[in-house]
Amino acid sequence: MSPLEAVSTAVILAIIILATIIGNVLVIISVFTYRPLQNVQNMFIVSLAVADITVAVLVMPLNVAYTLMSQWKFGLPVCKMWLTCDVLCCTASILHLSAIALDRYWAIHDPINYASKRTLKRVLIMIASVWVVSMIISAPPLIGWNDWPEDFTEETPCMLTEERGYVIYSASGSFYIPLVIMTVVYVKIFEAAKDRLRHKAKAAAKLAAMRKSPDTTSTIPLKSMQSEISTIAVTDKERRAARVLGIVMGVFVVCWLPFFLMYVILPFCENCYVSNRVINIITWLGYFNSALNPVIYTAFNTDFRKAFIYILCRKP
Repeated sequence: MSPLEAVSTAVILAIIILATIIGNVLVIISVFTYRPLQNVQNMFIVSLAVADITVAVLVMPLNVAYTLMSQWKFGLPVCKMWLTCDVLCCTASILHLSAIALDRYWAIHDPINYASKRTLKRVLIMIASVWVVSMIISAPPLIGWNDWPEDFTEETPCMLTEERGYVIYSASGSFYIPLVIMTVVYVKIFEAAKDRLRHKAKAAAKLAAMRKSPDTTSTIPLKSMQSEISTIAVTDKERRAARVLGIVMGVFVVCWLPFFLMYVILPFCENCYVSNRVINIITWLGYFNSALNPVIYTAFNTDFRKAFIYILCRKP
C-alpha cells in the first residue's frame, strides 16, 4: 500500500471498529437501563451485541494489522487463536440471528402458550446453545482438521484452512443452514402475522355487527368475542420485532453472502484467483454486519431509539 492508502485504510477500519464497539455497548446499556426494553426476549439482543463486540475486539484489530503490514508477524499460536476467534465470534453473531428469528416466530405463531414458556431459563439455554454450537464449529482446526503448514514463518499467510471437508462443514453451520432457517422462519412469521391480522379484522367486524344488532338473544356473548379478538391480536412489540428481523436478515445476507460464496468456491476452484484487496473488502463487508445491527435497532425500533437518546443526552 502507498502511505496515503495505508492511512486511509487504517482510519476507515478504525472507525468501523469503534462504531461496532460503541453501538453494541449502547444496545447492552439500553436493555439493562431502559424499562420498556427490560424483557426476557431482549436477552437475545444482549448476547448478540456481546458477540458483535467480540468480533470488534478479538478479530478486527489483528485483521487491520495484517492488512496494513501484508505479513503475519505474530507467530503461529496467535494466528491459530485469531482464526479460531474469527470463526467463533462471527458464527455466534450469525446464529444469534437464527435464534432471534425462531423466538419471534414462536411468539407470533403461538402467543398465548409461548408467553408462559418464554422464561429467562429457556432463553438462557438457547443463548448457551448458540455459543456451544459456535465453539463446535470453530474448534476442529485446532485438533487437526486443517491444512496449516508445519513450518510457519513471516512469509507464511495466516488464513482460514482450505481443507475441503472443514470448509463445507463450517460454511454450512456458520452461514448456509442459519440462512435457510431464517428464510423459512421469516416467511412463516410474515404469513402468521398476516393471517392473525385478517382474523382480527373479521372478529372486530363481527363484534361491531353484534353491538349494532337489536337481537339480544345472540348465542355468542360479547365477552367471548372480545376475548377472541384479544387472543388473536398481534402486539405492536411483536410487529416491530418482525419488521426489524426482516431488515436485519436482509442486511445479514448482503454482508455475509459474498464472503461465504468466496470461502466455499476458492478451495474447489484451482484456477480461480481473487486479489488480497478484494478478499479484504469482502471480509470486512462481513465484519461490517456487526456494526450495522445497532444502527438497525436505532432506526427501526422506537424503544431503542429513545434509550440511545436518553443515554447519550442525559445530564451527568
